[in-house]
Amino acid sequence: MTPIGDSMRVPGYGLTSSHPRVNFVFDNQPLQGIEGESLSAALLANEIRLIGRSFKFHRPRGIVSIGSEEPNALVTIERPTGSEPNNRATMVRVYAGLTVKSQNHWPSLENDVGALIGYFGPLLPAGFYYKTFMSPSRAWHFYERVIRRMAGLGKVPEQPDSDFSTKIHVHCDLLVAGGGAAGLASALAAGRAGARVILADENPWFGLGLLDENHTIDGIQAYEWAKQTINELASLPNVTVAPNTTVIGRYEDGFVTMIETLRDAPNLTGDRTPRFRFWKVRSKSTIMATGALERPLIFPNNDRPGVMLATAVSGYLNRYGVLAGKQIIIFTNNSIGHRTASAISNTQAEVVSIIDSRPESLGPWERANLTKGIPIRWQSKVFNTRGRKNISGTLVGSIEGQRREWLDCDLLAISGGFSPTISLYAHTGGKAVWNEGRGTFLPGLSENNFTAVGLCNEDQTLYDSLVNGYKAGQLAASNQNYRPDRTWSPTVIGDDLLATFDPITPLIQDSQSNKAFVDFQNDVTAADMSLAVREGYRSIEHVKRYTTLGMGTDQGKLGNVNGIELIANARGEAVQQVGTTRFRPPIVPTSMSAIAGVLDEHLTHPMRRTAAHQLHEEAGAVWVNAGAWLRPQFYRCSGESDVDAVNREVTMVRNNVGLGDVATLGKFEIWGPDSMAFLEKVYMNNFSSLPIGKGRYGVMLREDGMVYDDGVTSRLGEHHFLMNTSTGNTNSVFEWMTQLLETRWNSLRVAIVPVTDQWFAAALVGPNARKVLNRVVEGLDVSNSDFPFMGVRSGKVAGIPARIFRISFSGEISYEINVPADYGKTLWLSLMEAGKPEQLTPNGVESMGVLRIEKGHFVVGREADGRTNPYDVGLGRMVSTKKWFIGKEALRLPIMSDVSRRQLVGIVPIKTGERLPYSAHLVSASQPTNLAGSQGWITSLTYSPTLGHDIALALLENGRSRIGEELVASAP
Repeated sequence: MTPIGDSMRVPGYGLTSSHPRVNFVFDNQPLQGIEGESLSAALLANEIRLIGRSFKFHRPRGIVSIGSEEPNALVTIERPTGSEPNNRATMVRVYAGLTVKSQNHWPSLENDVGALIGYFGPLLPAGFYYKTFMSPSRAWHFYERVIRRMAGLGKVPEQPDSDFSTKIHVHCDLLVAGGGAAGLASALAAGRAGARVILADENPWFGLGLLDENHTIDGIQAYEWAKQTINELASLPNVTVAPNTTVIGRYEDGFVTMIETLRDAPNLTGDRTPRFRFWKVRSKSTIMATGALERPLIFPNNDRPGVMLATAVSGYLNRYGVLAGKQIIIFTNNSIGHRTASAISNTQAEVVSIIDSRPESLGPWERANLTKGIPIRWQSKVFNTRGRKNISGTLVGSIEGQRREWLDCDLLAISGGFSPTISLYAHTGGKAVWNEGRGTFLPGLSENNFTAVGLCNEDQTLYDSLVNGYKAGQLAASNQNYRPDRTWSPTVIGDDLLATFDPITPLIQDSQSNKAFVDFQNDVTAADMSLAVREGYRSIEHVKRYTTLGMGTDQGKLGNVNGIELIANARGEAVQQVGTTRFRPPIVPTSMSAIAGVLDEHLTHPMRRTAAHQLHEEAGAVWVNAGAWLRPQFYRCSGESDVDAVNREVTMVRNNVGLGDVATLGKFEIWGPDSMAFLEKVYMNNFSSLPIGKGRYGVMLREDGMVYDDGVTSRLGEHHFLMNTSTGNTNSVFEWMTQLLETRWNSLRVAIVPVTDQWFAAALVGPNARKVLNRVVEGLDVSNSDFPFMGVRSGKVAGIPARIFRISFSGEISYEINVPADYGKTLWLSLMEAGKPEQLTPNGVESMGVLRIEKGHFVVGREADGRTNPYDVGLGRMVSTKKWFIGKEALRLPIMSDVSRRQLVGIVPIKTGERLPYSAHLVSASQPTNLAGSQGWITSLTYSPTLGHDIALALLENGRSRIGEELVASAP
């Protein structure tokens, strides 16, 4: 008996054949696969052809391709922590316990009620929604709900993404996008010359295209040469080899983004291995070796499960040892179909016939197939297919439509030529040029420090790809003053394909057919293209949006060029006149969690530490990144949970005394006769009345009137000030102030010096703070009468010259003690020793956050999120009406003080002990499930040990006039 999952496997084929067998589940059906192979390969091996449903008509859909261009086989991965929709089965790797579900159907994949829409297909042409729902106008809201309910393929998960992702910044001399023959040659040339090279490919293996070749390179089988080359590159210290990494975008000045998949299986061990890594690369040169994608052919019912690209059929055989069918027909307008037929003929599968639209063209593959006795029908085409959930037959005949007959099959492999993958070239404005001879778009004008090699350019043979790729790598290296070795002239032996392609449009039996599909995912047909042209749409961008051509998850990778040819044919114009749609990054669907991933800061810049870092470490600090700084999040005592530690610190500050490291706050010394005039311009509130020896809280605004930063500025002398800023905005505030002085106010006599690193600061906070400070202060009276709130004094603390600021972030008595950074450790130890009678406790940034929420104090980045102005956060009375300042004009706009704006309020649960949800929207209690009626959201949330329940800050529409009102905090 054949083992489960083996009925379509071919012994001796595939890169994963030696990997262990694992169990996985598809639509609640237990299956077996091979670890590391693609999900699509495992499904084909288990003879599962029906994978999903199309977007518009819910037609049955199967696997079409083998790579990231896949439009049909989209699945939802079920994970222990939630679901992840719209994954391409071709890019998902099989692992033990993988659970996936098909999508876009009800009640089941086999029996989808939505398929009934197909019977109304003639009534639902391109743009039907622009014409159908015009009246009565009052019914539009009903139509909208129905349309939105039908929209989309997978379902948006309700749970937050629990996967951990990361991102890094990297610089290199050369980035090579694509790990085929040309990309490998380019990286090899530059790497051998000593250049810093990054080689990236979306697949787990490099050189996969060479598996389909019968060539030898310098006497070595082509794919074996690729393996030896990648081993050499990996051994070079100046070369980074990045498999499973897709270059998704290219921008100006050599900036490139990439997404790397680090693991597929869910992380259940707690080792914090990231799922994705987002690369931000600055490359001095870029080589695009991204190859080309095979195009489908267009004929009625070309979308049935079992209709696949010819390169995908041979790819599944050579990469995974899987046959996509047992009774196979090939339909092609080039030699690729013949190569696929030759590969399949060496297995247990039957090649029923090759349908070739060209006149007889006897290249090496064509001759080989004739020798094997495979029937070839020249100047013929496919007129239709049959089959319900999988293809069962194909109607074939001559181009003129004569001698038609049905041939039985369970797989139709199609090849309509190739479309070079030129997205990276076009991302920065490069204009594609139509090549009539090759029937495709190629890169146009060359760019500095950017080269296209291989199939994505004009290299049609393996020899040309290797030689031109190597030359491009050498040139990139020499441009960076490296000395590459001599030119490589490889010995390549094997059969190259005939570079003859028939145009696509004559192969369409009926240009009005509403079942000849151009875009498989969105059910865009050849008839839709003709209709758009007849209705007057000229711009390809308008046609795209009217018909939804290329607007799915695949972004038209397979269908766009065919669609453009159809438009040109309908308009009687050259393809170049029609042009292409705009190429936009990212090239493939990319997880938002990956883009927003945590920065691998140790890979990009040194981590900043305060002078007391070692003492925090010894005290049990748990660290957290705060911009470029490493700060204590909290201090864990033996046996304490994280929450217990934070609650203990908060309680100590409220009832006794705590000590916090606040050295990371931005500090700027400001001198000069015009210092006060400068402060008056950058702060929205009045500073002219600030006396020497006092500080004042100030708020900076952007030009648009939104809160930019806040902090206390103290007057140390007549023309001498010390400005404090938030930790995260320290650098940007300095750059902003410097720019103002250099460009707008260059007549002001002001000097600004950043001194954050020159001072260490410790905050002594709590009811007993004064008592502890009195034990170490020298020559100063710190009583409330002599040292009032917002006062500034200079003296000695523990024998160290110090500046002491009476500033409170928590609402408790607080003294911020600043000493030269070299004395920071001594100050900390002295204060901890002086506070022993009160059991002085160090407190981290987490407890500081709890204290500030209890106080109701906003922070930049949370409540001040770039969309809030001073009126929103309750600082309207601080806004000066007697002076000009940055942002004043914007604040005069009526919308800035409109009561309907979201305003800062405090939120508490009605029932004590009830937990508030994170990031919840605030909705009316009368409509708790109406998220469309969101009136605001929670910005900061914590448990308050002082009050014994959750508390939060929120931005709520007209919030200050709604104190006491009950709302619903709603979150997924």
